[in-house]
Amino acid sequence: MDLHQNARLTFRSREALAKKVMIDRLTLNAAAAAFNVSRKTAAKWWARYRTLGVPGLRDRSSCPLHSPRRTSSELIAQVIALRRELRPAYQIAQATRLSPATISRILQQLISTAGATCTRLRPSCATSILPLAICCTSTSRV
Repeated sequence: MDLHQNARLTFRSREALAKKVMIDRLTLNAAAAAFNVSRKTAAKWWARYRTLGVPGLRDRSSCPLHSPRRTSSELIAQVIALRRELRPAYQIAQATRLSPATISRILQQLISTAGATCTRLRPSCATSILPLAICCTSTSRV
């Protein structure tokens, strides 16, 4: 369990807080004071414990469930296709009407994800400016 610098309670502390409220019949204010957190935080952990039990006290991901402004997969495919034509990033940005920063981010992600999966490059790609994933050939034998 990774604790960030502002986390007041660990998993075990959250469990202890919930049990103090449930078993020892401590009020939320008293439990919050005992564990050095706000009443709101104590109420949050108590509510999660009541509804989900002990698993509800585990850390949750802060990753958003929905990202409405995310670049569509069609646009990403168009960026990759234009890059295969050896177009510079500024021309890709003009053609797709995406910002140069977005083009750069897409191409950087492509390079970073390809590094783990690509094992061979075509010989002509040794000096290419194309991202690694575009130059990769299959590792299966023909």
